[in-house]
Amino acid sequence: MRNFQLPGRSTVHAVNGAAATSSPVATLAAVEMLRQGGNAVDAAVTAAAVLAITEPHMTGIGGDCFALVGEADGSLHGLNASGRAAMAANEDWLKASELSEMDPESVHSITVPGAVDGWAKLLNRFGTIGLKEAVEPAIRLAEEGTPVTPRVASDWAERVETLDKDEGARQHLLVRGRAPQTGEVMRYPALAKSLRRIAKEGRDGFYLGEIADDIVAYLGAQGSLLTKEDFARTRSDWVAPISTEFADHEIVELPPNGHGLTALIALNVLRQLNLESHAPDSAERIHLEIEAMRLAWIYRNRHVADRDFVDVPIDHLLSEATALELAGLISLERAISDPSNLVPKPQSDTVYLSVVDKNRLAVSFINSLYLPFGSGRVTSKTGIVLQNRGACFVTKPNHPNCIGPGKRPLHTLMPGMIRRDGRVSHSFGVMGGAYQPMGHISVAVNHLLYGMDVQEALDFPRHFHDEGLLNLEDGAGSGLAKRLEEKGHHVVRAEQPLGGGQMVKIDGETGTLVAGSDPRKDGIALGY
Repeated sequence: MRNFQLPGRSTVHAVNGAAATSSPVATLAAVEMLRQGGNAVDAAVTAAAVLAITEPHMTGIGGDCFALVGEADGSLHGLNASGRAAMAANEDWLKASELSEMDPESVHSITVPGAVDGWAKLLNRFGTIGLKEAVEPAIRLAEEGTPVTPRVASDWAERVETLDKDEGARQHLLVRGRAPQTGEVMRYPALAKSLRRIAKEGRDGFYLGEIADDIVAYLGAQGSLLTKEDFARTRSDWVAPISTEFADHEIVELPPNGHGLTALIALNVLRQLNLESHAPDSAERIHLEIEAMRLAWIYRNRHVADRDFVDVPIDHLLSEATALELAGLISLERAISDPSNLVPKPQSDTVYLSVVDKNRLAVSFINSLYLPFGSGRVTSKTGIVLQNRGACFVTKPNHPNCIGPGKRPLHTLMPGMIRRDGRVSHSFGVMGGAYQPMGHISVAVNHLLYGMDVQEALDFPRHFHDEGLLNLEDGAGSGLAKRLEEKGHHVVRAEQPLGGGQMVKIDGETGTLVAGSDPRKDGIALGY
């Protein structure tokens, strides 16, 4: 239980339904949909559309989405609605292009957006409403305007230089050349018109009509390979989730091309290391989590790619033998200097939301543009911000994740769920690009191993190893940093909060819902 004399949030408790998002307006829209008789999928898609208005730097219909849907009987369903590269992005083009890497600001980093098709597929299978009803609250907000919240304003200000390079971005996302300030009301009339077309014509209104024509023409003038045919062939896919056991629970993720596999590999390693014997705020706990993730990260970079094109050895990577082998490389006293040569080669910015309804249908949902405002490109006519997920491709021809015709890139999006005794017990996720696997580990360990409630598990200070540096949030004390440095880590203070997340727990004992929302964002959890 939290100390009520210290700053913090209480968990939200409800009976009939609960939602947690990074925007109060989106959470309210989700709960209103539940109260009107909609189910968790209806509420999740409605909230996702609203988030495109309240957090336009993080998400939108120009991005991708992934989802896990858990039914009351414990059945799980995964949706991969990530977009693909142009069919013309073949080996001959890559060789002629002389690309040494995928620049996030390059027009070639823009893949076909998959989100709208994903929204439609979720509603068609599990929803009680259509896209028309789901996007109506977002249309209203886009037309009438909504105030910019503090974290959004802070993030927005950091992308002004990128937005200023594009005519559409300047027109729709800057106010006389500057970012909007906290509390300033922003309206998006062009995006509202695009959403109205989707409301009228469904997913085909995005992929087959004037919207696709306008995006293709706009990008084509800048050298993009994307065609109307690339948009027309876009389809999201139902996929079988993958999982591992940890602390008497089953942690569930989506398979590659997402990198939820990375979190599962690291959890398997941690299961071998007696993590619970170390205090939650100890240097030993952080050290072991970081080392497990560094080793898992090697496999991520080697193997996570589009499984339509390569065979990702999931069973081997999640085997007990692999976990024991990796755990044997870790010393409690000293960080590994270079793990890449030790890991054996086997044979062979973002919004997250969680909703659970009265019938205990649970949705773990994540929608993103990748970097803040994605590629920084917005068509003047549609007002749609275009993602840059293709930046996660590599350009090495023999690499599993090399860009190719109709291929999906390695994806950082990873909704999560947890089951216990065959039933869904938690819907959760942590935003933050590459940080997401580390976030899933930390939150799961905080809650399942150390007994923190869902809000405390989200609040707890975070850590992340990135490009040789161990980033610690301000909440971690200086003494902790010193002890980690003594173990060989190069410790720095994180420049920004690490990620942001939400969690809804289905309490098997009380039959109620318990929800939390990350204070690193502007959002809230609500229930009724």
